[in-house]
Amino acid sequence: MVNFLTSFNKALRPKGRVFFGWYIVASASGLQLLSGLLWMQSYGAYVVLLQEDFGWSKTMVAGAFALARVESGVLGPLQGWLVDRFGPRSILTIGILIFALGFFSFSAINSLLGFYLSFALIAVGSSLGGFATVMVGIVNWFRQHRSKAVAISQIGYSLGGLAVPLLVICLQAIGWRETAFYSGLLVLLIGLPLAQLVRHRPADYGEVADGQSLELSTTTIGQAMRVDFSARQAMATSAFWLVSLGHASALLCVSVVMVHLVPHLSEGLGYSLTEAALVVALLTGFQMFGQIIGGYLGDRYNKRWLCIICMLIHGLALWILAYASSLSEVILFAVMHGLAWGIRGPLMVAIRADYFGPSAFGTIMGFSSLILMFGMAGGPIIAGFMADIYGDYKVGLASLACAAFLGSFCFVFARKPELVDNKETA
Repeated sequence: MVNFLTSFNKALRPKGRVFFGWYIVASASGLQLLSGLLWMQSYGAYVVLLQEDFGWSKTMVAGAFALARVESGVLGPLQGWLVDRFGPRSILTIGILIFALGFFSFSAINSLLGFYLSFALIAVGSSLGGFATVMVGIVNWFRQHRSKAVAISQIGYSLGGLAVPLLVICLQAIGWRETAFYSGLLVLLIGLPLAQLVRHRPADYGEVADGQSLELSTTTIGQAMRVDFSARQAMATSAFWLVSLGHASALLCVSVVMVHLVPHLSEGLGYSLTEAALVVALLTGFQMFGQIIGGYLGDRYNKRWLCIICMLIHGLALWILAYASSLSEVILFAVMHGLAWGIRGPLMVAIRADYFGPSAFGTIMGFSSLILMFGMAGGPIIAGFMADIYGDYKVGLASLACAAFLGSFCFVFARKPELVDNKETA
C-alpha cells in the first residue's frame, strides 16, 4: 500500500506540482457522476414507476433504452471525428446542453412516442457530453499512467451508482417528473463548468504526457516516437474487431443490469424499490473498488488477460443472478459483477490507446461504438422480451451469461497489432 501511494504521488505531482491532466480526470469524473446518477444507473428505478403510470410492457420500456444506445452508437463515428477535429471541450458543452434539454422534455411526457423522443435527446446529450468525449482528452494527457487516469475518472460513474438510493428517495418524495426536471437543472449548473476544464492535447499547452520533463527516459522516448494508427488502419486489424466484439459482449451484461436489475429484484424476488436501490449501491461500491484495482493492475500487467478473467466473472455473476433465491446469492452477484465491471472498464479504453495510439482515438472509439451499440441495446431487449414471454428474467439472464463467456474468447485472440504501413496519417 505504501508503494502504491508513493507511486501515485509521483504520478500526481511529477514536477512538484499537480499535473494539469489530473484536473481533466477530476472533471471527467464529475461529468460521469452526473450521467451515472441521473440516468444510466437510475434508469431501472424510472422503469418501475413508468410501468405503474402508463402500463407499458418491459419490452417497450427497455426499447427506449435500446434505441437510445443505438442512436449513440450510430452517432459515434461522427462524434469521434468531431472531438478529434475540434477538441473535447466544445463537444462537451454542446452535449451538456442537449442532455439537460432531454430531461426537461422527459419531465413533461404523456405518451410512448414522447418518452422515446425525450430519451433520444438524453442519449445524444449524455454521449456528446460524457464518457467517449472526455476519454479523448485523458488518453492524450496520459501514457504511462493511462489506466490509472481512466480508472479514477470512472469512479465518478460508480459514485453516481452509490447515490442512486438518494435519487430513489427523490422519486418517491416528489415524483419522477419533478426529479427529471431538477436533474436537467443539475446537469446545467454542474456540467457546464466542469466541461471547461477539459483540454485536448498537452503539447498545445506546453506540456507532455504524464507531466514529465522533456528529458524523457529511453522507454518514454520510444513510446513518443511511435507512429499512431489512423482510424482506417486500426479497422484493418483483427484486434480492432475482436476488442470491439469482446467489449460488446461485456456490455450485454452491463446494460441488462442497468435496465432490469431493479425490476427483477422487485417483481421476481419481492424486494422493495428502496431495497433494490441498495443492491445497486452495493454493486457500484464494488465497481468503484474494482476500478481502483483495474487502474493499478492495468499499468503493470497484461490488459488482455485481465479482460479475459473479468469476462468469465461477468458471465458467472449473471448466471447466479438468474437463479438467485436468497439475499446471499444476490449479494454474491453484486460483488462479482461490480468487481468485474470496475476492473474491466478502464482497460477497455487503455487497451485501445495502447494498441492504436491517441492521435485518432476519438474516431477509432467512434467506429467501435457501432459494434458496442449491439451490446448496449441487445441486452435489455433480449431480457425484456424473454421476461414478457416466460414471465421472469431467468432465461434471458442465463442466455446473456453464456454470451459473456463466449465473449472472453475475443480477448484471447486480440493481440497487439503492428503498424505495417506508416504512410497514411489521416
